[in-house]
Amino acid sequence: GKSTLVQALTGSDPDRLAEEHRRGLSIELGYCWTTLASVGEVAFVDVPGHERFLSTMLAGVGPVPAVLFVVAADDPWMPQAAEHLAALNALGVSHGVVAITRSDLADPAAVRERTTAELSTTTLRDAPIVAVSGRTGQGLDELRSRLAAMVASLPTPDEVADVRLWVDRRFTIKGAGTVVTGTLPAGRICVDDTLTVGSQPVRVRALQSLERPVDCAYGVSRVALNLAGDLTGVERGSALVSPDAWQLTDLLDARVITGPAEARRAAAPPAGPILHIGAAAVPVRARALGGGVVRLRLSRELPLRIGDRAVLRDPGSRRMWGVTVLDPAPPELTRRGAAAERAAEFAAVNAAADVDTEVERRGLVPVSLLQRIGVDLSAGLGDTVQAGDWLLSRARATEAGQEIRRLVDEHDRRFPLDPGVTVQSLAERLGLPSPELVIKVVPMPLQVVDGRVVATRTATLPPTVERALDAVAEDLAKEPFAAPTADRLRELALDSRAIAAAAKAGRLLRLADGIVLLPEADLLAGKALSELPQPFTTSEARVRLGTSRRVALPLLEHLDRQGVTRRLPDDRRSVIGAVSSTVEGTPRD
Repeated sequence: GKSTLVQALTGSDPDRLAEEHRRGLSIELGYCWTTLASVGEVAFVDVPGHERFLSTMLAGVGPVPAVLFVVAADDPWMPQAAEHLAALNALGVSHGVVAITRSDLADPAAVRERTTAELSTTTLRDAPIVAVSGRTGQGLDELRSRLAAMVASLPTPDEVADVRLWVDRRFTIKGAGTVVTGTLPAGRICVDDTLTVGSQPVRVRALQSLERPVDCAYGVSRVALNLAGDLTGVERGSALVSPDAWQLTDLLDARVITGPAEARRAAAPPAGPILHIGAAAVPVRARALGGGVVRLRLSRELPLRIGDRAVLRDPGSRRMWGVTVLDPAPPELTRRGAAAERAAEFAAVNAAADVDTEVERRGLVPVSLLQRIGVDLSAGLGDTVQAGDWLLSRARATEAGQEIRRLVDEHDRRFPLDPGVTVQSLAERLGLPSPELVIKVVPMPLQVVDGRVVATRTATLPPTVERALDAVAEDLAKEPFAAPTADRLRELALDSRAIAAAAKAGRLLRLADGIVLLPEADLLAGKALSELPQPFTTSEARVRLGTSRRVALPLLEHLDRQGVTRRLPDDRRSVIGAVSSTVEGTPRD
């Protein structure tokens, strides 16, 4: 008597097919609405009650927030009533009203007692029960009052939520084109909005709610969308979603939820059940991980988020299990024991998605992925390390810091003349997608200098180089501009790498390849040249400094670059400023 009751409440017949009227039962989903005092318009999705149309029933039930559950006073408790109740419980529907119809034909007391017992172990245990007659109107006023109170108690949907509209009907209207209908649970859809089906964009050409044209529709509401674009894959069970806002996935981890008495006695879900979510019905392969956690591999991708409720149904036994999505972007399980470890991760995790839990469990994750899978980021990013779109858990950051210290120490032992490791190289060796993440986790006392992670700002030179520098200092003590010859440098084992390291450490002044002086040589040269008559020639400078032309030329060019001397058009020079350079970060004059 569902359709009769809905017609009595709304004045409209939800059965639109001739076959439904001929057979006296609902086959397809029907839609009606009415206005209830104090709450306004209320829409009904009339679902088939016959057991052969269970899949269609689930398509209508999936997206709605509340239920009018109907049983007949002149019938026993029916198997389809038990199935429908199990499905509602699996989906977590807790807002509802129970109507015992045809109460003019039989005493409803026995059915009321049985219904109360059946509901007592489900999410609808607190639903009020009203005896009514759609034919005589008995109890309809009380039923309207109960429905209004139930609707008023529903949580207010988020008007700015990301859109996910499950399509429960598609048809064509001449002159308009393709129209789809569905229940919008939250968010807003407006004319000319772009939504996506999978990765395919579609445009909303026109929009109706309860058969009235509107510019925008807000959840919760029944809507009809006139679509434009490539609509090849749009059918019942498709989802129209906000672009780039949802995680499309064909792999997920979920927790099996115990249902009413029949479901609790049922065995674990089979290997090949059907997943019902929204208006979709998708074959899946199920793998038990342990502790009530299952991994589901879907036959096609769906837009899913943490906390989504769904139904697993065994087509053979007709048993159903509720599931809550725990992770719509799980890692592959490739190691022995990985399934048990994965189940253990969820032992203390409920369906709520918070930043710290998700980042700690994943170790490394993009912020954009967390948004797509439904993690609330409004309270901030918690105790995580962020660089660009990436978040790193504190535990992973600590491990990365320890590994950076080890890699830098190992490199410096092997290559003492080339201290430090590039940030890019460390990112690759640590498996981090962003060099910025490396910079964020470099531990003290390491530092990032010129794109390299180094132990100290000044390189530590090996003993052999230190002894060679002592010898150079001794050689230049009396003649500070008599640079060592190439033979002398070879004798001291000061090759190009050792000279570069010493120059970087501020221990040598490198004028050109194979020409080095002590770091104070340019200061001494500036003072000595300022004592010459100005301007002076290169030859006069060479004599004054007591050195060869091989050294004098690059030294004068060095002084030119420093702004100590200025080269004139006739190739003479004048001292125009004092020497000012930097050794180990400290200015000297």
